[in-house]
Amino acid sequence: MSGGWLFGYVQALQLTGFGVTIFCFSSQTRVTASRRHQPTGAEICLIPANRPYRWMRRFFSDPYAWATDDMFADREVPRPAKKFLRHLLPYFATPPWSLRRELSRRDVRMILCQEYEYARFDVMIALGSLFRIPVFATFQGGNWQTSRLEKITRPRAIRHCAGLIIGPGTEAARVQATYGIVPGKIARLPNPLDLTEWQPVPRVEARAKLGLPVTARIALSHGRIDIFRKGLDLLLDAWSKLRAAHPNQDRRLVLIGAGNDAAELRSMLGRQGDPSVFWMDRYVRDRPLMRTWLSAADVYVMASRHEGFPVAPLEGMACGLPVIATAVPGIDEIMGDEVPLPGITVPIADVPALAGALERLLDDITLSRDLGLRAKKRAQDFSLASVGTQLGDFLLAHTTAVNPRFL
Repeated sequence: MSGGWLFGYVQALQLTGFGVTIFCFSSQTRVTASRRHQPTGAEICLIPANRPYRWMRRFFSDPYAWATDDMFADREVPRPAKKFLRHLLPYFATPPWSLRRELSRRDVRMILCQEYEYARFDVMIALGSLFRIPVFATFQGGNWQTSRLEKITRPRAIRHCAGLIIGPGTEAARVQATYGIVPGKIARLPNPLDLTEWQPVPRVEARAKLGLPVTARIALSHGRIDIFRKGLDLLLDAWSKLRAAHPNQDRRLVLIGAGNDAAELRSMLGRQGDPSVFWMDRYVRDRPLMRTWLSAADVYVMASRHEGFPVAPLEGMACGLPVIATAVPGIDEIMGDEVPLPGITVPIADVPALAGALERLLDDITLSRDLGLRAKKRAQDFSLASVGTQLGDFLLAHTTAVNPRFL
């Protein structure tokens, strides 16, 4: 596996001289294991969940569900116990003493957490304070709290962190207003992208490889199949409106990705019975193949209801595609403020606006080509080297540690 925000961070930090270790925690293993991530050379340390977590976890059907009842869907658990367990479980997902042992073995001097609005961040701040290790965190879309305990632990954790890396300006403003953190502790940096993996191939060549007609107009979206968060229901509704208005034009929608909602999406597509929608039901790890699909498209579309700082549209932009995206956090920063913008932003959950943007860019070949050139140029601002240098400077400026490593 490569790509995505995580490995973008790994590569960006490596380029600036940081040693990198990724720590993961799992209830599916009983022993600590070390593996090497082949594309980047980074170590992945897999640490088993502790006994309290494994004991509590067996009561849950899905601890990541939004509603309490969904978390315990097929479990006979008294309601008071459900509330107690759902608030407590996130704090036990990180085994602090096992992690401390592995941090010490590797002489880790710096920790960077995936999110700050997670219970894990609070645990890491406590661990870092105890053993004098600076703790940073990034924003990848987690701006809500799932446990009532977080209202107590989170403000203290934010105050005691070494710094936060936040791309979207709206999220940076929310954090400052909510927690009173000083602006100097926030780095306004995007997720980095390895542009060498996303150099486009000629569209005619890409379509020939994939068996697609040269004359069709194609919109593409790729990522995790999470219907609500990714707005796939909205995208299909918008596409239906577009098709109804232009039934005789050869327009195609390509969806690429896998996820927990695959069965539901398959059912939705079956009910619609629209032959112009093609779905590749798998997570594509083959970067050249994904690059070929992006190069074959005319427009990239992202209909999400919720994002952090999305990488997927940047991949499309790097391949020369104009972007249609909903106004989720991070999109303003991706589009930039230099006119012409590299695409069109529409309100979240506004199906007519989404359909209208698709119609505009699929109809106007000259406009979509011009915006695609602008998008490719704009993607250069998110390169590993550019973001990595700024990220490294920020981390080092907020800690006196040497030989820094990454969590």
